[in-house]
Amino acid sequence: MSPPVHAPAPRARHLLVVDDDDRIRELLKEYLARAGFRVTAAAGGAPARKLIGSLDFDLAVLDVMMPGEDGFSLTRWLREQKGPSGKTPVLMLTAMGESASRIEGLKLGADDYLAKPFEPEELLLRIEAILRRAHDRPAQGGPLSLGKCSFDPERGELTSEGEPVKLTEAEVALLRHLARTPDEAVERLELARGTVDPSGRAVDVQVTRLRRKIEVDPKAPRYLQTVRGVGYRLAPD
Repeated sequence: MSPPVHAPAPRARHLLVVDDDDRIRELLKEYLARAGFRVTAAAGGAPARKLIGSLDFDLAVLDVMMPGEDGFSLTRWLREQKGPSGKTPVLMLTAMGESASRIEGLKLGADDYLAKPFEPEELLLRIEAILRRAHDRPAQGGPLSLGKCSFDPERGELTSEGEPVKLTEAEVALLRHLARTPDEAVERLELARGTVDPSGRAVDVQVTRLRRKIEVDPKAPRYLQTVRGVGYRLAPD
């Protein structure tokens, strides 16, 4: 009799933790490993870049305030990378609670932002929420034509005149959400659920970034429209 065939165990999601504080870095590594993640840690930007160049990560947890290269600079560099690494979701950690810092991180492509001190459980919940958004897949409906651009919701890919356009995971999630109901307005607070700012400010930042990538004139958007008093609408050709 042939031995039973077992399905392979699911791959543990791989996290990169970057923090110059040895104690915090080790605590995060231990806590997240106990939660079932595979965790690789780095003490700063230079070793983190080497790791990103040689390993695949499902998400990066980056401290903002580090000597040498800070989390903002590392996020900017990461978003400039080609291939899957450039789309790696980013959760930023910082002792700063100012809204200006949060917005700066979002503009650079961070997916979420958590101020120190924080409860470990909240960190875990935010990581899980980002990973859910990153792997969200809508029903197949084919690419949507957006003028010179085309968005494939299934693949999460945006092209402009056939050339790929870099998107953050947060931007992919937003476009996918809007693409589920093209030509219909989606409430701003609905789009904001699970983001760093449930008030909708994070959504506004992502929309502004996407318009620069999609629209001929971002100040007079044709495809990513504002519906006054409601939210946003994706209006493909």
